Amino acid sequence: MLRTIALGSAVLIQGVYVKTLSDGRMTVRVDGAHYSGTPVTQTA
Repeated sequence: MLRTIALGSAVLIQGVYVKTLSDGRMTVRVDGAHYSGTPVTQTA
């Protein structure tokens, strides 16, 4: 499942969901690299 996370205030990364960390951040995988950041919430 693709998920989007925010790194800072201007960088968004979309990748394959890996896991949710205990502090609420989410980890996604992009081309073998793992990135952790704040999940972006979906709006209507």
